[in-house]
Amino acid sequence: MAMLAPSLLLCASVLGLYHVDATSNTLSPLDSNFCHDRLEVIYPGLNINKCLEIPNDLKLREKITNTWTAPPQIYFPGAQKNKKYVLVMVDPDAPSHSNPTLAHWRHWLVIDIQDSSLKEGPVNGTTLTEYNPPSPPKKSGFHRYQFLLFEQPPDTRVTLTKQEASSRGRWNLLAFVAKFHLGQPVAAVQFLTQNYKD
Repeated sequence: MAMLAPSLLLCASVLGLYHVDATSNTLSPLDSNFCHDRLEVIYPGLNINKCLEIPNDLKLREKITNTWTAPPQIYFPGAQKNKKYVLVMVDPDAPSHSNPTLAHWRHWLVIDIQDSSLKEGPVNGTTLTEYNPPSPPKKSGFHRYQFLLFEQPPDTRVTLTKQEASSRGRWNLLAFVAKFHLGQPVAAVQFLTQNYKD
């Protein structure tokens, strides 16, 4: 673990990862307080370790939609030994923040994640929903893309119903969390972005 931090720093320097800061007037207080307990989402050229708005400089909004189509690396230093985790990525603003009729759009769902893969990578678990990059529709404003990490109760087989598996939209995240007794997320992070052509 001690070797991981320097190696991540070196990778950040070599790959040119961007550390993007959100100014105080870009996020609402609710959005700013969503992130907790050091969950980190790492794209090839962007390291997200706190709540922020993705700026349009350096074409980051376009890259996060069209270029970085593989799942990001997830890093959580607080993962406890011999515990399993559930990772959820959702868009609560689908198709738009003002009219979220398709919320929570499920972008990614991985269960049975081993503690070691959250500290050392890559995420090692069972994928129930393949990763789908953020793709906010044109003229729909900003969307929140939320990553939530839950501790998976021992001997719990987490699944999706046929109906849930058949559609990503209108997913009842709260019912899913309650059904499998996942409780509160142990860590969470989110970013805001909009269609890169807007």
